[in-house]
Amino acid sequence: MAHELRLLLVAIQFLTRLPVPALRHYQPDWLHQSSRHFPAVGLLVGLLCAAVYWLASLLFGPLVAAVASTAAGVRLTGAFHEDGLADTCDGLGGGLTRERTLEIMKDSRLGTFGTLGLVLALLLKIALLAGLPLPQALAALVIGHGASRLACISLLALLPYGGDPDHAKAKPMAQQLTSGQGMVAGLWLLPPLAILWSGFHPLQWLLALVLALAVVRYQQQLLRRRLGGYTGDGLGATQQLSELAIYAGLAAQWPL
Repeated sequence: MAHELRLLLVAIQFLTRLPVPALRHYQPDWLHQSSRHFPAVGLLVGLLCAAVYWLASLLFGPLVAAVASTAAGVRLTGAFHEDGLADTCDGLGGGLTRERTLEIMKDSRLGTFGTLGLVLALLLKIALLAGLPLPQALAALVIGHGASRLACISLLALLPYGGDPDHAKAKPMAQQLTSGQGMVAGLWLLPPLAILWSGFHPLQWLLALVLALAVVRYQQQLLRRRLGGYTGDGLGATQQLSELAIYAGLAAQWPL
């Protein structure tokens, strides 16, 4: 249990800007092992974003609350996943070969495809959250952030690493996820799902699941075809797109 707590702290340190205690005798492989706790970090971020949404809604209403909670998520994570989405849009939109695509994705400058992808994703996220009643918006933030991290790391099990492991920003992450790690990651979502299940219609849950799985499947095929596997930026894009998919499913209005 002490080691799992260390891994959870590693995951928090890697995915967010939240302060954590100094880790003694750190081992590089801890980062890869910590991926099974990424959904837990997502739940933590979702809870903090939900708190911001609730406070902002008391003063300004749902639209400002949605913007504020989205901004809080960006601040908490240092735009970690948003940066991956933008780089992926730039690389896949502007690169004709695998080598050129990876070169563009490594470029710190933001291009047209990345700007459009990022702006549209943020606008859609805000619109979906603002259109939900307050209790459902709070629940969607928690589930969306947590489950999208699980969708993200699922590519670690479904694909090989598509970049150059020697030049990876986080080399320990250039390893495939084991089935055991995947099961532990999934277990993190059971308590919030059990608590929040009654807040939505079963068809909304079903649609959210179908859309999230469709995003994972699409990203799996796209990254395999274009890059030969996943990259860090591809994982970030998968998290953002699956988070949007979950919000879209939970916000669906037809006919319930």
